Amino acid sequence: MKTVTLKDIAEQLNISVTTVSKALKNYPDVSKKTKLQVKELAKTLNYKPNTFAVNLRTKESKTIGLVIPVIVHHFFSNVIKGIISQAEKKGYLVIILQSNESYELEKKQIDLLLSQRVDGILISLANGTADFNHLNEIVNQGKPLVMFDKIAKIVNCSKVIIDDRKAAYTATQHLIDIGCKRIAHFRGALLPQNSIDRFLGYKRALLDNNLPYDPSLVYICECGDMSFEEGKKNAKQLLEDHDDVDGIFINTDLVAIGAMTEFQQMGVKIPEDISIVGFSNWFMSSVISPSLTTIDQPGFKMGKTAFKQLYKEIRKKKENRPIVYKEITLETGLVKRESTKQP
Repeated sequence: MKTVTLKDIAEQLNISVTTVSKALKNYPDVSKKTKLQVKELAKTLNYKPNTFAVNLRTKESKTIGLVIPVIVHHFFSNVIKGIISQAEKKGYLVIILQSNESYELEKKQIDLLLSQRVDGILISLANGTADFNHLNEIVNQGKPLVMFDKIAKIVNCSKVIIDDRKAAYTATQHLIDIGCKRIAHFRGALLPQNSIDRFLGYKRALLDNNLPYDPSLVYICECGDMSFEEGKKNAKQLLEDHDDVDGIFINTDLVAIGAMTEFQQMGVKIPEDISIVGFSNWFMSSVISPSLTTIDQPGFKMGKTAFKQLYKEIRKKKENRPIVYKEITLETGLVKRESTKQP
């Protein structure tokens, strides 16, 4: 079927294209009768606005890019929901790309989004990202950029984060408060800032409570795959290396659930033998047995907040107003469940 244009509507009603356009936009200088005629005919003919032409005229694509490490993940799926909930209200389409924790893929995706002339970009960095030239290029082109969760502190843009050190400190302090003396940490890969900060929070809590820091109790996720299998592997290795660990702070709930599964298969009782605290408050954390004590990470709110900040910067750019970068820190909280002893 032929695409219906403003000219088609104008010819059928014997009015100008300009009048049709104004009627569809509810301009006050068009009569109610004409507006009604135009809108009814547009509906009958299934007229759709030419968004490409509109975008050329307004110099807006009404799209934003979103680059995340993984899509099938409780935290990031909530972030996506939060972003889309706000984007739809403002008439924006979200192009979602998955870096799969790859720096090279992340670079290609940024190039793709810039070539598509998106109005702004939201990103949570891949574990493998150690160079930030591709991010600085976004800023250098005058394109609004907001980072969230996994960020680069040296990139000059707005960021939406949690206080990972404080949250990790809280998790470790809880283990100390319930009597744990030998506390291990299953951390993420070496590069991501949030992985570094959670490790530093864990270490600080030990030292503040006069407990020795033992690097052999820290298990690094070398492959960057914070998975169920990674938790099982680390748990098995921990049992081979140490027989006196009575508490573990684990970087992500999925890894924690993998570790709990391995411990239970090996006859280790939770929390009687080992108390465990996870991170993110994944929905499975409340339904497994025993349920998992964890840090609640507000993914949906982070997504909403990140889009709102990006939208503000997009509007300021269009209006040629100065953009002041912000670092927005969201609150977290400890959710106590059955995987840790009662104090």
